[in-house]
Amino acid sequence: MAHTPEKLVIIGSGPAGYTAGLYAARAALNPLLLAGTLPFTPGGQLMTTTDVENYPGFPKGVTGPELMALFRAQAERFGTRVLDENAVEVDLKARPFRVKHDAGEVHAESVIIATGASAMWTGAKGEETYKNHGVSACATCDGFFFKNLDVLVVGGGDTAMEEATYLTKHARTVTLVHRRDALRASKIMQDKAHKNPKIAFVWNSVVDEVFGDGKRMKGARLKNLVTGETRQLEAQGLFVAIGHKPTTELFVGQLELDVKGYIKTSPGTTRTSVPGVFAAGDVQDPVYRQAVTAAGSGCQAALEVERFLEH
Repeated sequence: MAHTPEKLVIIGSGPAGYTAGLYAARAALNPLLLAGTLPFTPGGQLMTTTDVENYPGFPKGVTGPELMALFRAQAERFGTRVLDENAVEVDLKARPFRVKHDAGEVHAESVIIATGASAMWTGAKGEETYKNHGVSACATCDGFFFKNLDVLVVGGGDTAMEEATYLTKHARTVTLVHRRDALRASKIMQDKAHKNPKIAFVWNSVVDEVFGDGKRMKGARLKNLVTGETRQLEAQGLFVAIGHKPTTELFVGQLELDVKGYIKTSPGTTRTSVPGVFAAGDVQDPVYRQAVTAAGSGCQAALEVERFLEH
């Protein structure tokens, strides 16, 4: 069956995807956006965030789902066609590119990938129950809510050190829990954490269970992996900093990825290793991972698509 190629297909529906749709629609590119469906996270990581207080333009804050509903409505207002289907297969070897989704297949002159990334979790009992009610994976997003409280941080790399150090600006105490007896963070980050009087360390241990009153987290049970002993620590927050996983399974072997699986883009651009394919948001950003930076890169991607198609 013959397909009339779309000018632009956007895969993903977080801040990057919807912003790309908004800009592309205003540039008369008539974009088609594959938003995804559950069990994936249409709308991106913000759909699991209760309060967003650091997105510009919302001085009183806004919930993650409310913010993403506004993003979608604005993109649709200008003509972005949103299809609530998951992309299941792509062929980026030649233009027009082929994108299969749950309900069919589309061909595209250009593609913007905005499939995001997801935090890795410990899997401890009670962790899911208290997500956004004490359990978080982003200190810069949620640290403000833990003023003068006691919090735990899980991890041993640079991200965990950054999270722990950042949290000392707000929390009363920060206890870093690591499954080994030595950190794998860079020396400069280790030194910074060790010198901070607010940070304590629990070695050779994992979070076995997160407990609370059903509404808020109240503490965690830690298990020592050497002795097998467990102990309870009272804490009002748990920050999991064991890494993020970019949603790039569809693009393995088709686009250049880095060692962690993030899509490589040319410095200062959203261009990938395949001309006509662009990547925006957390799928290509292991550093900042903020809604506002994702939205900014979505704007960049749409502008770059416009120039690409013109030439």
